Amino acid sequence: MNVGCAMPFALEVVEAALLSRIQRLEQKLMEVEPRVASLLEVLPNRLTADVLEQLRLSKQTLVELGSKAGALKQMLLDLLEDPHEIRRICIMGRNCTVRRGTSYMECSIPLDKQIAQEEEEEIEMLLENYLQRCESCHGQAERLLDSAKEMEDSIAVNLSSRRLEVSRVELFLQVGAFCVSVGALVAGIFGMNLKSYLEEKVCAFWLTTAGIIIGAVAAFFVVYFYLKSRKIF
Repeated sequence: MNVGCAMPFALEVVEAALLSRIQRLEQKLMEVEPRVASLLEVLPNRLTADVLEQLRLSKQTLVELGSKAGALKQMLLDLLEDPHEIRRICIMGRNCTVRRGTSYMECSIPLDKQIAQEEEEEIEMLLENYLQRCESCHGQAERLLDSAKEMEDSIAVNLSSRRLEVSRVELFLQVGAFCVSVGALVAGIFGMNLKSYLEEKVCAFWLTTAGIIIGAVAAFFVVYFYLKSRKIF
């Protein structure tokens, strides 16, 4: 192969590799973006196992996508910040050398140096173009991931609120059961086969029953207002 075709071919290879990588990232982003948008519309009102699993898988995909886009972005930034590496690419196939300290290019043929300098600008423009596309893809993936994380936080708050309501109902029932059990204790005492001489009075049954009911209700409200004053209810 002649020297004149070496550098354009190298540029085409670099561009083909970058284009393939960027297109795969953008295609994956286009696939996951509408899925995340639809999940954000139905959540947190529709909390089902299927929806939550889709959210988890979408978040996992976004994390992977952001990681790959971030790695490619950092590689392009490092390459653009290193003129020595870019000039090493430009002199491939030519009788030229680059000094590491100053990045000065020395060529035995002046035309090779001129062509290498022109191609250096083309490479920088090429890398900057794909860097912008990579930054756009990375930024969009990060925004979608942040939205998914915020939705997860909202779901956690919603579930905590529901658990709190259930705990309040359970506590309410436990207080009621405690008061009823106190009344059952009184009834059990009067149910023993021991003479208290109350059984000889006609109105003793109704008075005892009314006393048990009133005492249980009074005990319930006393405990309820006590727990409410302590901000437990």
